[in-house]
Amino acid sequence: MFYVYVLRSELDAGLYIGYTCNLKRRLRQHTSGESKATSYRRPLKLIYYEAYLEKEDAEGRERFLKSGSGRRYLNKQLRHYFERNPDFRTT
Repeated sequence: MFYVYVLRSELDAGLYIGYTCNLKRRLRQHTSGESKATSYRRPLKLIYYEAYLEKEDAEGRERFLKSGSGRRYLNKQLRHYFERNPDFRTT
């Protein structure tokens, strides 16, 4: 299985979108600071994921979610989450 996932930074409320074949291990890397891409944005919370059988499908979905249309899709898909957890940036 391949997973496309969305993390939300509890520090700056920003989103991080990625994909992996081992979601538990990758989340552990993000939360422990092993990932340079997110180490300065911790703590992080997993707010969304999708599973795919083919790597290419997961890669394509990750690219889409990182696009403007993909961001709009996530805002609609997760609207209840965002309503209950508004932007709480500290800066």
